[in-house]
Amino acid sequence: MLCNHEAADALTVADTVSVVWHGLSLDLSTAIYISVVPLLLALASVWWHHKALGVVFKVYAAIIALAFALAFVADTSLYEFWGFKLNASCLEYLTQPEGMTQSVSVGYLLVRLLLIATLTYGLYTMYVAISRVKCGRRSIGRVKETLLYIAAMPLLVIGIRGGVTESTTNIGQVYYSQNQFLNHAAVNPVFSFLYSLSHQLGDVSQYQFMDEAECRQLLNNVYTTESMDSDTLLTITRPDIVVILLESCGEEFAEVMPHLQQLKHEGIYFSRCYANSWRTDRGTVCALSGYPSYPTVSVMKMPEKSRTLPGIARTLQAQGYSTSYIYGGDINFTNMRSYLISTGWECLTSMDDYSLTDRNSAQWGVRDDITFRTLYDEIMTFQPGTANLIGYSTLSSHEPWDVPTPAQGEWQTHSDEVLNAFAYLDYCLYSFIHRLRSTPQWDNLLIVLVPDHGINYQQIDNSTPLLKHHIPMLWLGGAVREPRTIATLCNQTDLAATLLGQLQLQHYDFAFSRDVLSATYTYPTAVNNYGNAQMLIDSTGCILYDFDAERFIVEQSTDSERLQRLSKAILQVTTEDLVNR
Repeated sequence: MLCNHEAADALTVADTVSVVWHGLSLDLSTAIYISVVPLLLALASVWWHHKALGVVFKVYAAIIALAFALAFVADTSLYEFWGFKLNASCLEYLTQPEGMTQSVSVGYLLVRLLLIATLTYGLYTMYVAISRVKCGRRSIGRVKETLLYIAAMPLLVIGIRGGVTESTTNIGQVYYSQNQFLNHAAVNPVFSFLYSLSHQLGDVSQYQFMDEAECRQLLNNVYTTESMDSDTLLTITRPDIVVILLESCGEEFAEVMPHLQQLKHEGIYFSRCYANSWRTDRGTVCALSGYPSYPTVSVMKMPEKSRTLPGIARTLQAQGYSTSYIYGGDINFTNMRSYLISTGWECLTSMDDYSLTDRNSAQWGVRDDITFRTLYDEIMTFQPGTANLIGYSTLSSHEPWDVPTPAQGEWQTHSDEVLNAFAYLDYCLYSFIHRLRSTPQWDNLLIVLVPDHGINYQQIDNSTPLLKHHIPMLWLGGAVREPRTIATLCNQTDLAATLLGQLQLQHYDFAFSRDVLSATYTYPTAVNNYGNAQMLIDSTGCILYDFDAERFIVEQSTDSERLQRLSKAILQVTTEDLVNR
């Protein structure tokens, strides 16, 4: 609570007491979990006095101490970035720890390692010391003492379950406040991690909320796979296409991106577009495959699933398009290379294709002004009579926000490093567009700008989902018929069907992408999920529902109960689709 300064500033002593009190049940349940092994060792010692039992106990105590230290330090550190409690999704990123080293400084990591070592030693010492406390008692005999231990075991089971009723111990039982930070503070991070680990995608039952008939009825007009009587936005049906994923570039940063605001008046601006997820690996799949995100798993991290997905690149490749992708970072991170190749991207350019100087120009890899030049040079190779698709992910607008110092006022600098990074992205983007306008390639070009996700910034976090997840989607280029604003509610997953609809191509295999310009799109909705919670927006308003706590985090709809049922139906049918792939 103290380490998250923005939230802690408004807290009182009463808040702290309430958090401890309401979180006590999960703390006790977690404590009972780790007491099972000591109980069994104590039972064994009744009949077998051997120093080996003491060694086993010390090893167990060391493992538990390290696990608890890791959990509490990781939870405290990640919450600042993620905005929700430690869960099993962190495991997806441990296989490639460079993601952590690129996001934060070496000093930051060293402090955390020191904390982990100190906590581990302290917890281990305390645990062993407690075990050595001798309680005076009369000898009751081995058989009676054994029976007492055996009698205690059901009590442990009851304690772990949280009682004898049908309801078992769960994260939601400690939620008590309208302030989500206080609810999160009350949740034991070890319990949260273990709970999410046992409720991964393999346990499909957690997302089976209703029978199939009711589910399909609720989703009857939500997902449509046909384009009909669509507005025509383009002058040609086979333009060269560039899809640019703008790292973390939510509408929350509009004020420091004046060039992007100007470009909105020069192209087709989808003003009510929302990101589907909260991480790049998830948002990339949503945008390029029109495939939904999931609260607790990353499809990109599952090659056996991601290779079965539809893809804009694969569909256009079948139409004679050459396809390539540019990313200035490590393209192997989160299985990105596997996903891109599997979904139709032929030629990949990553940080390995740049000089050592360029690779070291930013913490995450090659900074944006350099990769934008690569993108420009590749567009210059387009020849009349060919069809080309380029995908490109920016990366500089990501912590640790290391961007170059502007020369001769190229962009307005800000003392806030986050705002400064987005001002730099705005400059890079505008310079690229401005330079491209005077080239012959411009007339046949469609540029699609769409962020991968929004981020927590100052007062904007998961408690304000309409602000955090609102992203700009903008189509530019000579292939655009005229400037226009599309005010239809949509998701970044709808890019695929909408784009293919404009190219007069079928998109039946994009089952969860809608052509927002089609007459069949009669029920506009937008979804976002993270950490086993899901947001849903429609014309009645917005809800954010926590499936662990089984309660609303945000309830701003005139028909919230129906939206809750619809949100569950969406999660049920999309999860079934992923499991069956």
